[in-house]
Amino acid sequence: MSAHAAPATTRGPATAADAPPGAALRLDRVRLGRPGGPAVLDGLDLDIRPGEVLAVVGPSGCGKSTLLRTLAGLLPPLAGTVTQDGTPITRPGADRALVFQDDALLPWRTVRGNVELPLAVRRVPRAERRRTAGDWLARAGLAEHAHKLPHQLSGGQRQRVQLARALAAHPRTVLMDEPFGALDAQTRAGMQDLLVGVLAGTGATVVFVTHDVDEALFVGDRVALLHTGTVVDVPLPRDRSADHSALRRRILSSL
Repeated sequence: MSAHAAPATTRGPATAADAPPGAALRLDRVRLGRPGGPAVLDGLDLDIRPGEVLAVVGPSGCGKSTLLRTLAGLLPPLAGTVTQDGTPITRPGADRALVFQDDALLPWRTVRGNVELPLAVRRVPRAERRRTAGDWLARAGLAEHAHKLPHQLSGGQRQRVQLARALAAHPRTVLMDEPFGALDAQTRAGMQDLLVGVLAGTGATVVFVTHDVDEALFVGDRVALLHTGTVVDVPLPRDRSADHSALRRRILSSL
């Protein structure tokens, strides 16, 4: 199946001087699944453009999470090629960040310590780590919680910490697997607003898996219907009051 579409208008370039450009990801005739098991996707062609947010929707079991793990380098394709900027993805890379529904924060580290973690792994000097973590916690509205432990935060606050941690190391690609699925409706809407706001200045390429069509239409520059192999553009502006009813019906009918 093929997943190509006409060019779309996406977010502008990164405004931060130290933000790296987003990666170009490509899947050519890819079969995805676990070794020895049946394929969940077969013959997938997909181009993910540098700096775009590609929302991925589809019914349960269609391969959305498998796609993310393959792009992360955690699960090799059964056939075909998966590349970043033309280079095959064969293992995890520091320039690709994963964000899950489970926040996966280290319970013994403070909020600041969790955000600093990917920078510490890269051996970034301590003063720079603290400055960068402080900047991202401020952007996430968590500056006053920097000293707390994860169990002292709400679910929405922990997801903000996870987002800040993922972006603090300036990844070129952010892979998000139903990151807001466990949140209540109000908190989820707030996290969607935060995500759109903070991504605008990073230049990162984002692949965002969700079951929620309205969420896909709000956060995505394009929406990939993984089970049918098609990609549709989301018209601008990105606004909750925008009328995307026809596109929404099209996506829902495909599900």
